[in-house]
Amino acid sequence: MPKGYAEGPAAEEAERRLDELERGIEEDKEPERLAVYGATAENPEPHLLGWVPDVDPDELFASGKAWGLRLVRRRA
Repeated sequence: MPKGYAEGPAAEEAERRLDELERGIEEDKEPERLAVYGATAENPEPHLLGWVPDVDPDELFASGKAWGLRLVRRRA
């Protein structure tokens, strides 16, 4: 008999989480932060430049030290 969409690891994880919610167990998540990715003269491939507010993306771009900047929400 073929597996249905409600079987397998994803369904098991969803069922586990539903059980936790019913018992009042909160999900332990690390807080998310904004990561600054971009390219530099030393490394022209996009890479992690730092975390906001430690790194100011506007200042980096205006100074010409980095380009192709993007902010991505990540767990620290």
